[in-house]
Amino acid sequence: MIGEPVRPGARKYVLFDVDGTLIDAVDNQRRVWRVWAERYGLDPDAVHQVALRTRPMETFAEVVPDRDPRECLAVLHELEDEDVRSGVYGAFDGASELLNALPAGAWALVTSNYEHRVRGRFARTGLPVPDVIVDAASVAEGKPSPVPYLLSAERLGAGPEDCLVVEDAPSGVLSGLRAGMTVWGVNTPVAVDGVHRHFGSLREAVRDILAFTEGNAEGPRP
Repeated sequence: MIGEPVRPGARKYVLFDVDGTLIDAVDNQRRVWRVWAERYGLDPDAVHQVALRTRPMETFAEVVPDRDPRECLAVLHELEDEDVRSGVYGAFDGASELLNALPAGAWALVTSNYEHRVRGRFARTGLPVPDVIVDAASVAEGKPSPVPYLLSAERLGAGPEDCLVVEDAPSGVLSGLRAGMTVWGVNTPVAVDGVHRHFGSLREAVRDILAFTEGNAEGPRP
C-alpha cells in the first residue's frame, strides 16, 4: 500500500462514508432485516446473508421473487425509519473528536443511505453534520460508481486530487478510486483491495486524517 503525497499549498478535503465508517450500524441493519424477513415468513439469517452482498432490490429478487419489489422496499424503508427513531446507535471511537476538529467546509458525507436517516443517526450520537451530504437520492448511480464522490467534491469546490476518501467497504473504496481520489480504509481487520493506507480502526486514523487536511500527510511508504 502506498500513501500518496499531498500537493503543498492546496486546500484538502475529507469525504466520509457513514455506516461502518463513522456510525456502527451493524446490529441495527441485522435487526431491520430480521423484522422484514419475519413479515414475509422467511429465515432472517438467510435473508441477512443475501442483504450483506446485494442491494435491496437485488435482495428482494433473490429471496421473494414473486412479490412486488416496490412493496418490499416500502416495508424496508418503514422499518429503517422506525429504527432511526427508536434504535440504539453508536459512533465509532474517534468520530466525534475527528469531525469536531475538521475545518468547516472541508469535509462531507457520502452515503448510500438517505439524508434524513443520516441526520437522525448523527443527532442520536451527537456528531456534527457538515454542509455537504451526498445521499442515495442525490445521484442516479451509487457506489461503486465514482459519481457520489465526484459530486461531493464538486459541491465542496474541490478537485479530486485534493480529496481523501475514508471508507470501510469494497464498493466505497472502488468508488473513491474511480473518482481519482486518495482512499484510506478503516474499521476492517485487513485492508480492502486498492486502499492507499489501511487502519484497523477509525481511532487509529484520526491523527493522520487531520494531518492530511493540514497538508502534512505522509508521502510514499513502503
